[in-house]
Amino acid sequence: MKSDIEIARACNMRPIEDVAADLGVNAADLDRYGKYIAKMPTTLINPEKIKRSNLILVTAMSPTKSGIGKTTVCIGLSMALNRLGKKSVLALREPSLGPCFGMKGGACGGGYSQVLPMEKINLHFTGDFHAITTAHNMITALLDNYLYQHLENGFALKEVYWQKRVLDVNDRSLRYIVTGLGAKTNGILAESGFDITPASEIMAILCLAKDEADLRRRIENILLGITMEGKPFTVKDMGVAGAITVLLLNALQPNLVQTIEGTPAFIHGGPFANIAHGCNSIIATKMALSLSDYVVTEAGFGADLGAEKFLDIKCREAGLQPKLAILVCTTRGLKMHGGMCVGADESHGERELVCGLANLDRHIQNLQSMGQTVIVTLNEFNTDTEQEVELVRSHCEAMGVGFASNAAFMRGGEECEELARLAVDTIAEKPSGKIEYAYQLEDGIARKVEKLAKHIYGAGHVVFKSAAIRQMKAIEAMGCGHFPVCIAKTQYSFSDDAKVYGAPHGFEFTVRDFVLNAGARMIVAVAGEIMRMPGLPKHPQAERIDIVDGLIEGLD
Repeated sequence: MKSDIEIARACNMRPIEDVAADLGVNAADLDRYGKYIAKMPTTLINPEKIKRSNLILVTAMSPTKSGIGKTTVCIGLSMALNRLGKKSVLALREPSLGPCFGMKGGACGGGYSQVLPMEKINLHFTGDFHAITTAHNMITALLDNYLYQHLENGFALKEVYWQKRVLDVNDRSLRYIVTGLGAKTNGILAESGFDITPASEIMAILCLAKDEADLRRRIENILLGITMEGKPFTVKDMGVAGAITVLLLNALQPNLVQTIEGTPAFIHGGPFANIAHGCNSIIATKMALSLSDYVVTEAGFGADLGAEKFLDIKCREAGLQPKLAILVCTTRGLKMHGGMCVGADESHGERELVCGLANLDRHIQNLQSMGQTVIVTLNEFNTDTEQEVELVRSHCEAMGVGFASNAAFMRGGEECEELARLAVDTIAEKPSGKIEYAYQLEDGIARKVEKLAKHIYGAGHVVFKSAAIRQMKAIEAMGCGHFPVCIAKTQYSFSDDAKVYGAPHGFEFTVRDFVLNAGARMIVAVAGEIMRMPGLPKHPQAERIDIVDGLIEGLD
């Protein structure tokens, strides 16, 4: 089969004006970035149309190292809906350069289900990630300067919460650093470090902001530290919220591109689900709902992370109500969670596949417990056998859950039509009900974490380390205990241990720390050994990226 880049280059992309015209948007409203990319004004959001549109959430079982293929399935499904005469668009996240040059490669789908132009989307795109990186680092620089310039006046922070920079590169050497070394004019000596850009609170703020005014309010509320008098010190107190808002104004507008079959796609924002809330922006999702009848969106990693946060954080904040949840699985993922060793011969393993269905079932039950109608789709590979596909189909039917296989990667929208028909019929006959949140905002912080750990993950009990207890008390004392909880944990397991596969039950779940994102209005609970700055593998994807005869290679 041809590479993703070869397939993309063989496609005749439509001018972005034509793609926008399909949505009823005039060319005059577009802020073009070349022939095939444009920014869209937020004035296109129509609250009344949003109520009539159908939002489809695509999530997944717990993934393998190479993922499960949610993005590819999203793209194939949206293209298939249009093939059936349903007006559908996509609302997806932007790729991060860290994974693109690290382990996973590009993040624009694959094969015959891609968003285009994939090279530009995977690289610098419209500069949104750069704007977020700059805004975050500008706050850090301004805070360092404020402390340095006011030192003689006796101003100091008893605790500094905003001390790290961000970078959209996987770089383990920058996780912990010391700044201000050398002469006194170099600033104040301090411990610091770097997180990856998708972990920045600015990314969460951009994706949760409802409009420009809300963006500014959230930036003003970013907690920088605690003064010697015990009072919160925020970006508003520093007097620079306007400057940071200016840096993000262009990034606030969603990006319009197209799929390989010409379906409109909004690509905007990119928080990871293992360290953040894992969903594209509220603004892009609402714009997509305003301009189409069916919107296909995704939430990062497995349903225990992305889908839970999509419902408990994004939908609660935005007032959104999905009509259907589609759970993606693969035979490779099922076999891994059923006990097959990584790298083993996957042409066998029916016993492991059957055992791995427990992981799928846990995700189904979790989504149903949150009020969602669920259908399952098997993301097919050419190595899958008919017996394996029928085994998964029969299992889902026995559970009373709709099932459709798809070959989005190999054949695009054409081979997603069974899934598209099932989705349309299910929404018409039995749409998802009102969201049953996993916790109430009035619950204490510890209670929220316990509900997620026990009812969603399957933990027996939760252990809070001393640092976590101290921060939890401080957050509640500041009056922020009612914020939603965003758990940062491994994506490979329901537990906080990446090597515990399947559907574990009764395990100990450990919370090491809490981080208050007062601007984003959520509390991040750090569980296990999760890293907010990933490292690079022994052979990163960067070794395969090159430019040959003027053409980029290796971003598949």
